[in-house]
Amino acid sequence: MTPSQGAESGELESFDPSAATIVAVTFNRSSLLARLLTSIGEMDPKPGHVVVIDNASSDNTTEVVESFRERIGTELVYRRLETNTGGSGGFSAGMQTAYELRSEWIWLMDDDVEVISDGLAKMGRWTERFRSIQGRRYDFDGSEFYWQYRIADRMGIPIPFAPAGFDDSGFKEMNSGCFEGMFIHRDVVRRIGLPDPRFFIYWDDQVYGWLASRVTTSVIVNEFVLRRTREIRQWDMGIRHMNASSDAYRYYIMRNRALIKQYYRAHDFYRPIPFALGTAATFAKELIRLVVVERTLRGTGHLVRGLRDSRAISRDREWMPMPVLHDPPRA
Repeated sequence: MTPSQGAESGELESFDPSAATIVAVTFNRSSLLARLLTSIGEMDPKPGHVVVIDNASSDNTTEVVESFRERIGTELVYRRLETNTGGSGGFSAGMQTAYELRSEWIWLMDDDVEVISDGLAKMGRWTERFRSIQGRRYDFDGSEFYWQYRIADRMGIPIPFAPAGFDDSGFKEMNSGCFEGMFIHRDVVRRIGLPDPRFFIYWDDQVYGWLASRVTTSVIVNEFVLRRTREIRQWDMGIRHMNASSDAYRYYIMRNRALIKQYYRAHDFYRPIPFALGTAATFAKELIRLVVVERTLRGTGHLVRGLRDSRAISRDREWMPMPVLHDPPRA
């Protein structure tokens, strides 16, 4: 089956690459950002805009971005934030910028990937059917990267062994999301709001993808469109990998469980027992990561501190999710 066959009711119009915007978030990795911008300059077709969100880098990121302005081949929008808001804040700011540019399609990515030259054309083939699309990517070594596209939703954790293969349809439904490659229509963004900067890092894209899947059919498609350009230490489990982490990630992994809980409450989806099991499984997984990948138990305290700090978020009865959006006025 081709991407355009079997279209859902409410089809979108034919894809126009100039109506798409790439949003890249960066922080103190100008050499990686340069590789990404170089790859965008080699794309055919190119998007109408490229938005670079700089999380208050202290290196030469500004100079690197400006050096591409006249040679990237499309409109380059550079926004430097006053403070480091984490990936969550960066993607929220980037999504807002792209939305205010009236982009129809918004393609999110980190600075440690490069775009396959025909990546936008590959994604565009699916836009007549779906409004929330995830492409595939190659890992640093050229192997096919497996992304956990399904979550055990009541537990709020990824299903690590969801089937990796694709049938002839070329897509699989997902109920999660990943900001390293999320391709989303502005109508979905309008309905679910911007990504939540309160996460800072971790779980933000999973929650955003889950929200999107509640208002539209979200899919991962069998199209390789990105390639990772940074090597990450990992444990090879044969058919899956477990990456190394950091103390900051360990803290936010546990602290942000409370934000997931609040989103579940807001959507009348929270069930205490399965969610508690998901939190316990997350803690256990991070202990395994420490011992097996990083070969230490130092860092356990950050998991405990994150879990402790999550309590205040959980008890906040005035907490509200991100608001829905409205179309900006036309100039």
